[in-house]
Amino acid sequence: MKRLWLLFAQTVTVLVAAYFVVATLKPSWLDHRPSTSYVVPVFEAAPPATGTEVAPGSLRAAAQAASPAVVSINTSKVTELPQELADPWFRFFFGDQGSAQPQTGLGSGVIVSPAGYILTNNHVIEEADEIEVVLNDGRTSVAQVIGTDPETDLAILKIDLDKLPVITLGNSDALAIGDQVLAIGNPFGVGQTVTSGIVSALGRTQLGINIFENFIQT
Repeated sequence: MKRLWLLFAQTVTVLVAAYFVVATLKPSWLDHRPSTSYVVPVFEAAPPATGTEVAPGSLRAAAQAASPAVVSINTSKVTELPQELADPWFRFFFGDQGSAQPQTGLGSGVIVSPAGYILTNNHVIEEADEIEVVLNDGRTSVAQVIGTDPETDLAILKIDLDKLPVITLGNSDALAIGDQVLAIGNPFGVGQTVTSGIVSALGRTQLGINIFENFIQT
């Protein structure tokens, strides 16, 4: 009986030792769990067919029609140094503080006439010494200020380029609060952006009429 018990103990010891060896060197032999690799079904839209209609509610057509006429406006102006910086005694005690440095600005505008007239904000070009217009197609041109109206923050520029894309002006009398509108611009010079919203208010004390009257008279 004692011999059988000793044989049983040795057998168990050998089996346990073999288990640890296999578990250490070949753990995959002991892994009988089902595979965790699954094929997950997903639903993909069918490729668009030629001539497919635009989805209901999409503003794609309006954005594509208006975007070419939206331009980026780069401005620069040289700021004058304070008078004390130009004083020789000030420079003697505090050193040369440098010369006047140009300040740059960015904004957007829209071409409203094939003759090269551009409507923009007055604050974009206010006090600018140089104004450069960059078209959506990559062309550039120096712009001339035709008129400004600080009260309504509007300004009109002019560039001399051929085959200009022109925005189609809508009838503002037909506009109503709640109508959907687009805002297109390139104020940071990194490419055009398009966003949408609704008309929130109308009849803001006839803003913008003065500048257009002056433009027409010119």
